[in-house]
Amino acid sequence: MCGIAGVVFKDRKLHPVGDALTKMLEALQHRGPDSAGFAIYGGLGLKENEYLLNIEVKEKPGLLETVKNTVNMVTAIETEEIIPSVEDSIIYRCKIALKSFSLLKPLIMEIDKIDDVIVLNGSHSFEMIKDVGLVKDIAARYDTASKMGTHAIGHTRFSTESIVDRYHAHPFQSYIIPDITVVHNGQITNYWKIRDPLERKGHIFETNNDTECIVHYIADKLSEGYKLEEALEQSVKDMDGPFSYIVGTPDGVGIAKDQLGLRPGVMAENDDIFAIASEEMSLHEVMDTHNIEQISPGETRAYTFKG
Repeated sequence: MCGIAGVVFKDRKLHPVGDALTKMLEALQHRGPDSAGFAIYGGLGLKENEYLLNIEVKEKPGLLETVKNTVNMVTAIETEEIIPSVEDSIIYRCKIALKSFSLLKPLIMEIDKIDDVIVLNGSHSFEMIKDVGLVKDIAARYDTASKMGTHAIGHTRFSTESIVDRYHAHPFQSYIIPDITVVHNGQITNYWKIRDPLERKGHIFETNNDTECIVHYIADKLSEGYKLEEALEQSVKDMDGPFSYIVGTPDGVGIAKDQLGLRPGVMAENDDIFAIASEEMSLHEVMDTHNIEQISPGETRAYTFKG
């Protein structure tokens, strides 16, 4: 039982979306106390081919310098920030420039070769924040209330299969195409049937978490020319098990629910906001509405910016 949420400000202007999503996730805290995460789109303001890296580094003498030297072998570090130690690790965040998106995943894999270091994500159009613990504590640590953006998705996790750490917290990200993220509640029971053809196509899996499988699946469909709504609809046909999940892209968000409707999903929309979540109480945090709709079994919904 996890909690998922997403919110879009339809004018595509900058809004305090970090604060909005924090409130939505706090309303879903009872659904998952193990970890929480955010993907906040539209507020980074990076130039073309600039990326933000989030790297977990154990507090050991000289280790952070080793990480910096590895990054500097590929590209110059333009700006950097350190999130204070939690469980003997810091989060090192740095902005870099690469000649193309195709160089991002190889750089991440090179950094990951360093013992006691793992890259949590690298992104251009969104900021990833995820950590172990409660939403309120993570929100305070990373100051999510101050984060501006156009749309965001988030998650509160109750772990049932994979381990509890920052890396396995949601959202998960794919590097098939830029900046696709997923948060998920449930289980994909035909996981290996979905994963095997993706690996045969060269997609790299870092975990056995079924949420990672979903994000690779969606990114693969989008790379083949599917629109977001079409990719969501196809996933409901291809994936078995009880699930509801939310996808974030640079242009919007979407939700899909399994054909038996075994995991919850609700949505609401007005002239200004499109919002989706596991429960109604989360939606009430961002809009005063009585027009809440249940996502039906096998149904998908999406909102993408026009133009």
